[in-house]
Amino acid sequence: MDGDGGPGPEPVTAAGPSPAPELPPEADPDVEPLPRGGFRCRLCQVAAANRPSLAEHLRGKKHQRLRSLRAERRAQEQRSLFVSGFARGTAAEELAAYFGAFGEVVAVVMDKEKGAYAIVELREAASREQALAQPQHALAGRSLRVRPREQKDFARPSPGRGAHREPLGAGQLERALCQANDVDAQMEQLVGLLELSEGERRLRHLLVALFQEVFSEFFPGCSVLPFGSSVNGFDAHGCDLDLLLDLEPTKSLQSSARGSPGAEESILSDIDLASASPPELLELVAAVLRRCVPGVRRVHAVPTARRPVVKFSHKQSGLAGDISVDNRLALHNTRFLRLCGEADERVRPLGYAVRLWAKQQGLAGNPAGGGPLLTNYALTLLVLFFLQTRSPPVLPAVAQLRELAGDEDRVVVAGWDCSFPRDAALLEPSANSESPSSLLAEFFCVFGDFDFSGQVLSLREGRALPLPEAGELFKQGSLNLQDPFELSHNVAANVTEKTAARLGHCCRAAAKYCRSLQYRCKSTKGRGWGLVRLFQPGAVEPGAGAASFLISIPVPAPWCPEEPGGGFKEICAGIAFVLRDVLLCGCTPGKPPKQLGAPRAGQSLPQDPVGGKEPPGDTAGVEEPPTASKRPQPDGTDGAAPPRAKRPRVNGPEQEEEEDEEKEEEEEEVVASWSCTVWHHVWTGRRRLRRQLLHGASPEEPEEGGDSLELEQKVSEAIVQHEGAARPPEPLLRFEASARLAGGGRREPRVLLRLTPSPAPGPLFRDFFHFLQAFLPPALRRRLGWGPGAAPQS
Repeated sequence: MDGDGGPGPEPVTAAGPSPAPELPPEADPDVEPLPRGGFRCRLCQVAAANRPSLAEHLRGKKHQRLRSLRAERRAQEQRSLFVSGFARGTAAEELAAYFGAFGEVVAVVMDKEKGAYAIVELREAASREQALAQPQHALAGRSLRVRPREQKDFARPSPGRGAHREPLGAGQLERALCQANDVDAQMEQLVGLLELSEGERRLRHLLVALFQEVFSEFFPGCSVLPFGSSVNGFDAHGCDLDLLLDLEPTKSLQSSARGSPGAEESILSDIDLASASPPELLELVAAVLRRCVPGVRRVHAVPTARRPVVKFSHKQSGLAGDISVDNRLALHNTRFLRLCGEADERVRPLGYAVRLWAKQQGLAGNPAGGGPLLTNYALTLLVLFFLQTRSPPVLPAVAQLRELAGDEDRVVVAGWDCSFPRDAALLEPSANSESPSSLLAEFFCVFGDFDFSGQVLSLREGRALPLPEAGELFKQGSLNLQDPFELSHNVAANVTEKTAARLGHCCRAAAKYCRSLQYRCKSTKGRGWGLVRLFQPGAVEPGAGAASFLISIPVPAPWCPEEPGGGFKEICAGIAFVLRDVLLCGCTPGKPPKQLGAPRAGQSLPQDPVGGKEPPGDTAGVEEPPTASKRPQPDGTDGAAPPRAKRPRVNGPEQEEEEDEEKEEEEEEVVASWSCTVWHHVWTGRRRLRRQLLHGASPEEPEEGGDSLELEQKVSEAIVQHEGAARPPEPLLRFEASARLAGGGRREPRVLLRLTPSPAPGPLFRDFFHFLQAFLPPALRRRLGWGPGAAPQS
């Protein structure tokens, strides 16, 4: 030690100071080993084949630049504050002046889109701590909420960030989600991957400004206001541009100018806006679009819609949209959704996840031939209702919001009270602490067994109401989802009983998957996990692989293959009949299904596997049935091999489910297979053709003929005739199909039909799969003569 008690100098050898030991490159915290050898730099998203390559990368300019940028971002986060609660319209200079009392303010970044929060960066971290130590903050009479800026994982900047982004393909989306650390991170990342980029938002803003400029020439004082997905906080690439042309100011100007000099020469002299019918107004708007707005094409009016609109597309941007002239309620619905998205940071990730899941399962959107499906607006309201009904609630009911509305927020549109606060800062933070991934799993649990037709989902009250309480004007249906403001409107009135039942079925399958390790834990082998598996159509069904699509066909409860060859062989023949004779697909069978004998004593049908692995062996033919039962046989039983004993349950049903995942290959049953080709779009336009054929049927033909397989065959033949009777040179789709028997024990018996497309599935195959998923089970029931809950007819 030296004279002042401090440490002495480091010992010096002849060669100089002792160098610090150099860590191997694989010890770098940014490096992770790959399962098949090599390494990967998580920071740069770069793989290295060996240690020398990895060491060279870590010394390179790219890695050093990103490390420096990450350190700078983290330092900024440690000096920054997240501030909310100030009045809308507050300037950045006002916030800088207020927080300047604690230290020098480097920058204030305002939330330009919503004006709900700001990031205040100070020069020194000590200044931030001083501001955080003050218990209360107020600006212009408003109480401020001040907390440390959230420290997020560093995201490597991509070229052109903030500019126009091309929508991610399915493979790109899956790869991006697989890189997240957990499901919560996947859900947050999903929002960033799907929402509009800043460039896309600017483009839509410019289009609105162009429409405003043109329509103002014809309708002085009018306003062109965007609503819907573009501005409600749940936007996505390619969403329509919905616009409201507000003509109320123009009507007032026209009324006051009537009779004044020069009024007869006005461009509105030929029509009285106040007395014009909706079709007349729509045709006038359509004429302006066709003749005066650059780049607009495919303009046509739809006066018969519930909310009459003029549809259009814009050539340069590729956007489609519509303009309505009497839809002010939509503006308030849009603001309500935006308020909910701002009120809690879990709302948007949950909404995006549910909407994409529903689209992938064929429950939402409008695929060709898909039938009446849920709209994105209905799905978003379903998510908001779910969040209102949590305990404690994540979101308040609309009736509670109405109590918080100030005088400037109170408004009535078409007789409906649309009062609620526009500023999310006025809402109390939710006491609910559930994670986004837990909320997603609970969403599926709640709606898996929900009585959609027997009650009304009311966002106004934040609870399910008995049907009579919805009022006489409310249109009841198979799914009753009440609009938050227009209480007579059932947002899901178009949903059929079949679609509502399939929604419940898909929710139950998703809830089951969310209880598995494949949902909760990141795969260490590079396989799909979490949201990736959830978003695969049919993949959350037992036994579905990453490239397979599964259709579950329930078998009536009393059914059992008590006689050799009984049941399963007939079911396979029925599947082949529907594919080949009803839908006119090419269907070449593999080996015939092995006959099933009656179960031995103590033996049950195999249980459904949960994982995603393919059964061992050659799936082109027939797999041999298990030689041993799942239960021990009595002493003295003649068997070629002793049965495997069932492992005891350790921690209840969830532990048993995880064990079932591990031994799924032990529980596969015999399989029948086919090689299939689809030559025509037999899944499109079937409803219209079915109506036409029924309308032209003879009077003595029964009305129930609409459900017959003969009629469905005629529908397919009409589609083929319309596309040209000659077979095209190449099929539209190719896929392998295999059927196996599953269930038994605690689960109902059913047949699982696996479709494996070749090559990789595209949008066309997904449309066909969604159609077949709904069409095949009832068609098979009709073919085999099964009644509801009845055994097959011999």
